[in-house]
Amino acid sequence: MGNCGIGQKIQQLEIYKSENDLYEVFASLKLLDEQIFSVIFEMLKAEKIEDCLKFLSYIQNLQQNKQDILQEENPSILYKDQMLNVEKNIINRIMDILNKLKDHDYNKQNYSRVEYEEIKKDLIIKISYDKKIIEFLKFLVHLTGLDERFIQCGSNSLHLLVQMKLDLKELCFQNIRIRNTSLAGANLLRCDLSGSEFDNINISGINLNQAKLLNCKWRNLRINELNKFNGHRNSVNFVCFSPDGKSLASCSDDKSILFWDVKTGKIKPIIREKGKINSLSFSPNNNILAFSSEKIVYLWNPKTGKQICVLSGHHADVISVCFSTDGTTLASSSKDCSISLWNIKTGQQKAKLVGHLKWVQSVCFSPDGTTLASGSYDKSISLWDVKTGVQKAKLDGHTSWVNSVCFSPDSLILASGSNDSSIRLWNVKKSQQKAKLDCQAGYVFSVCFSLDSNTLASGYEDYSIRLWNVKTGQQRAKLNGHSNNVNTVCFSPDGAILASGSEDNSIRLWDVMVVQQKLELEGHDETVISVCFSPDGTTLVSGSADKYIRLWDIKTGKEKAKINGHSKAILSVNFSPDGTILAAGNENNSIHLWDVKTGQQKAKLVGHQGYVNQVNFSPDGSTLASGSGDKSIRLWDVKTGKQKAKLDGHSQYVNSICYSPDGTTLASGSDDNSICLWDVKTGQQKAKLDGHSSYVNSICYSPDGNTLASGGADNSINLWDIKTGQQKAKLDGHEERVHSICFSPDGATLASGSSDNSIRLWDIKTGQQKAKLDGHSNFVRSVCFSPDGNTLASGSGDNSIRLWEAQTEQQILPPNNSFYKESLAILSNTIHSDSTTSYITILKISQNPNLEAEGTLIMKGEFFDYKGKFNFRE
Repeated sequence: MGNCGIGQKIQQLEIYKSENDLYEVFASLKLLDEQIFSVIFEMLKAEKIEDCLKFLSYIQNLQQNKQDILQEENPSILYKDQMLNVEKNIINRIMDILNKLKDHDYNKQNYSRVEYEEIKKDLIIKISYDKKIIEFLKFLVHLTGLDERFIQCGSNSLHLLVQMKLDLKELCFQNIRIRNTSLAGANLLRCDLSGSEFDNINISGINLNQAKLLNCKWRNLRINELNKFNGHRNSVNFVCFSPDGKSLASCSDDKSILFWDVKTGKIKPIIREKGKINSLSFSPNNNILAFSSEKIVYLWNPKTGKQICVLSGHHADVISVCFSTDGTTLASSSKDCSISLWNIKTGQQKAKLVGHLKWVQSVCFSPDGTTLASGSYDKSISLWDVKTGVQKAKLDGHTSWVNSVCFSPDSLILASGSNDSSIRLWNVKKSQQKAKLDCQAGYVFSVCFSLDSNTLASGYEDYSIRLWNVKTGQQRAKLNGHSNNVNTVCFSPDGAILASGSEDNSIRLWDVMVVQQKLELEGHDETVISVCFSPDGTTLVSGSADKYIRLWDIKTGKEKAKINGHSKAILSVNFSPDGTILAAGNENNSIHLWDVKTGQQKAKLVGHQGYVNQVNFSPDGSTLASGSGDKSIRLWDVKTGKQKAKLDGHSQYVNSICYSPDGTTLASGSDDNSICLWDVKTGQQKAKLDGHSSYVNSICYSPDGNTLASGGADNSINLWDIKTGQQKAKLDGHEERVHSICFSPDGATLASGSSDNSIRLWDIKTGQQKAKLDGHSNFVRSVCFSPDGNTLASGSGDNSIRLWEAQTEQQILPPNNSFYKESLAILSNTIHSDSTTSYITILKISQNPNLEAEGTLIMKGEFFDYKGKFNFRE
């Protein structure tokens, strides 16, 4: 197993080296004009070129003498003027880039796969603001329609564009050929995809409203929820894939075991017993199925459907069974608090392991066969030596029942799920806890590792399935669909599919190669830097690097208005206390005041010599404070627009300012690592708070004015006693810099947003983390509570705004969206449309509403899901 671990590390190093090489290739585009890509593509398309490198080489040869181009008699060569204007060194550079990409992993591998998740995140951060690289990625997408040697390269490029949340609406993607990637969440509104060919594409949540799909050939389409199996009449207790991955076995309280064909969803032979069936396990060679019913363990031949033998020895119901890796031993655990090891050949009990004080709920062999783990209702986990039957270690830490235990494929980590709502990861060699994964979703009923050990799946009491990044401990995805507790989760042998069984009596299959896209407030084309609620809580305002201010209706999630008038990125937005005026600070060193009702500019405040990083109204609305990159703070008279005072004291950029609730004090945070408190009447500095070891990015007063919170680039949050100026507490948990913090209106909770892409909620009394909200795919730049405290808004570098229910820590989904109104569709007949089917209302391929296509035009198209079926309804 050690060699396997080394091999994985080498592979990861190679992937990271490949990513660095890829960025260097993209970075070499800096000297080019992005318009050249459209010129070249139009030449390639006009000539119907199938070998772009050969054609560019031909142009290069012609450019040896520009007169040759002018006198060229070949009627198939078009765009002579453009070719004359393309310098030779530009053609050389583009040819060099394409040659490098042709042989790169980027043109061979599927970059939407899990193993590329981390390097893709880093790559997106580096390239998301570079328009030349973005235009080149679009060029590569278009190139797939001409040169088949660049299909995977272009497919990965389209995936990156989707991941970067770029505006792809109304673009022409005619004849593109995309394969082996994910376009989950792509907004292709009104795009022309006529003649396109898709193969093995994840299309979960894509928006095809009013798109043109003429003569398309889309095959092997996939979505996150691949299928739903209905057959059990009671709670599904356990699911297990056969070793070849072709079949899935499930057992239930309805006293039956069903075998399912994974591809077709059809039920194979059925086993029925007298009592409810709690657990089952396939032998590694697929010849034996073990399952437990009441006090008995049964061994069956899954091929013939005949019973092999009965294992009897427990004095109470058997809850869990598991085969050893070599298939010679079966472990069973029981409500009698014991574990039995059985010799499969003889059917005799080899050993009885005693040590737990209550039910033994789950057992699992390590893949290397040396250790058996057991989880119990006594809140403990035991590690047993398989050869000797001796307890090697006892793992304590859970505060309630341990429902499930599972080893990672490399045998180095043990995961455990408990009724204490946590998952814990344990270092098996050291017998120590290495991580705790919390999401406040209720009891954790089941855990299972992916084949590569990088992802952990878990089933919860809140009906959800969560996917976790084992390396970082962060939640990668949340899969919704079940309507009751998720009792069991299991990865397929190839790691591509996750099966889940629930108390809603159903089994669902999920595509876990990509993260499921969540709904967002979409509109901004670049980073959302600041968000703020109106005083009445009905409107959210957002400011972005795209130079626009947008106003959103909180109830519907729709954009109410867009304010255009800034010439550079908007860094801060803030409502006046009466909600009539909106202030915005920007990178143009100025502040704009806007009339909220009319959207008209009321005033422009000029005076700062650097970026205006934050603006904040005084509680009475008469004064506006601003903090700037020129190291100063300025106070402005809102009525006259004139500067009232200038506060100097910081030695570096002022990043954040905040009025105390009584309006007498102004706090400021700076790149000089300090926080200053200022007397608003006198303009004098009252105190200086030192405690951060790096930039202070955000500060916020508690509603009672007694506490000041500060978030910094040192990844920490500090709580300060305003009366004494002393640090009360330090909140650690974020893995990267803290960009924004905000108190809830009742002062009990503090929200924080970070470069680690997460939002965290903190209990102010205890200083403990209450929840971690995952969903953004880039840094969280701004967080803001609604006036009633029920909603938290977040703005991110992924260009999105998300709304969260503060009490449940769940993301809010707009109720009026037709995408979420339809909740059920059944997979049915394949479509071969020979005539125009115009204005399709709903186009779906799953039970869950995972795709929108309203007003879409389809003609003579072929659309197949991965099973050769597809469904749309008028």
